[in-house]
Amino acid sequence: MNKNFLLLAVGVAVLLSFMEPFFVVSETEQIIITQFGKPVGEPINQPGLYFKLPFVQKINSFEKRFLEWDGNANQVPTRDKRFIWVDTYARWRIHDPLKFFQRLRNERGAQSRLDDILDGETRNAVAKHTLLEVVRTSNRETDSSAMDQEDREEMLSKIAMGRKVITDEILTRASERASDLGIELVDLQFKRINYVEEVQRDVFARMIAERNRIAERYRSEGEGEAAKITGQKDRDLQRISSEAYKEAQEIRGKADAEATQIYAQAYNRDPSFYEFTKSLETYEKTLDSESLLILTTDADFLNYLKRVR
Repeated sequence: MNKNFLLLAVGVAVLLSFMEPFFVVSETEQIIITQFGKPVGEPINQPGLYFKLPFVQKINSFEKRFLEWDGNANQVPTRDKRFIWVDTYARWRIHDPLKFFQRLRNERGAQSRLDDILDGETRNAVAKHTLLEVVRTSNRETDSSAMDQEDREEMLSKIAMGRKVITDEILTRASERASDLGIELVDLQFKRINYVEEVQRDVFARMIAERNRIAERYRSEGEGEAAKITGQKDRDLQRISSEAYKEAQEIRGKADAEATQIYAQAYNRDPSFYEFTKSLETYEKTLDSESLLILTTDADFLNYLKRVR
């Protein structure tokens, strides 16, 4: 039994020694072979099956695809003394695995060095430009009707470079430093730019005050327009009432004139009959069953009553 176990162990050792020298390189990786910790041969960039010395040489695999770098937000002063938070991100890849291995060893070391390079170049670039150039990309037309005077003057001022030129400047300078590490920087962008908390409170307070001022202006204009409409309405009502009263008086006067004319014509045609009918109307209006009227016997009011007797 011991003999069989020994033969099995020898067989496994022979099999492992036969398989260990061979390794496979995929499409997404690149290999550096080291012997006793030192690189030997050229980097392997092409996929396939390769051979190495067993137990002596070791393979070190590195990513061939684009990698992500996401920096921490840093407080940076601009050229016009505005303190802002700047948050950036970048994409990079290992273009020289041998140099990368000699200088950095692994991706963790690369991320640490990129922190120093990209954060430093970002700070230097932002400090050389104004906030307006960091925020804006071009001299496009802006709607400044709802801005206060300070913001309006700032937004209407022209910029010489803009955000894209600044990011290109950071990328160029950082790429020169990263190239010595075997790293190629592919892209860099600002992820977020904002005021620091102290300045942000002042900016918000100024924005609120400005919006309140604009709201008060609109409110005053609305009240003035309402007063104007109300005044116009009162004038129109007074004019309409005056014209209606004038027209009613004219109609009434015309009617009275026509009535007087009719009365005059009737009186001229038969004065005695007109006098008789008017007297009857007067009797009807002044006498009733409950009234007591005392008159002299020669009063004209009793003229037709006497005749009835």
